[in-house]
Amino acid sequence: MYEITPMIKGEEVHFRLPDPAFYEALGYEGMKDLMYRFYDEIYESSIANFFPQDEEEFAKVKEKNALFFIQLCGGPKVYEAGSQEGDLHKYMIRLHDDFSIYEKSRTEWLGCMETALRHTDIAQSLKDNFWEYLEAFSKLTVNSFTDGSHYYAAYTQMKIDK
Repeated sequence: MYEITPMIKGEEVHFRLPDPAFYEALGYEGMKDLMYRFYDEIYESSIANFFPQDEEEFAKVKEKNALFFIQLCGGPKVYEAGSQEGDLHKYMIRLHDDFSIYEKSRTEWLGCMETALRHTDIAQSLKDNFWEYLEAFSKLTVNSFTDGSHYYAAYTQMKIDK
């Protein structure tokens, strides 16, 4: 099981982009397969309510998000939404502002990804690298807290380490 470190409100979040070897190992169709399996896990999880319950609409979300991760991981530039922003990370942070995302939701989301990664046949080091990126970046999407407060991460808290 992968480690999930807590999100601390206001903390600067450092992360590295996924190693392009992750995409190279999976290829376009392999990335789509991983992301589709991941979203199938989401659909059965306690955070399914964040996503459309209509199967056709959910299929569109799976496709769109698969394209996001393909591009993010070094594949072709196939993700249209947010591309005018220039930075997919900044776009993703703001996109999540429309939802009340608690640490518990982040943990569930990461758990679904862990399940999908566990059933992905590539080198463990590549899966570990992708996990490290997701685990860190996902902190920037948490915006609601059990004490009733809200906090929306600023772009300045996002530090992409080389």
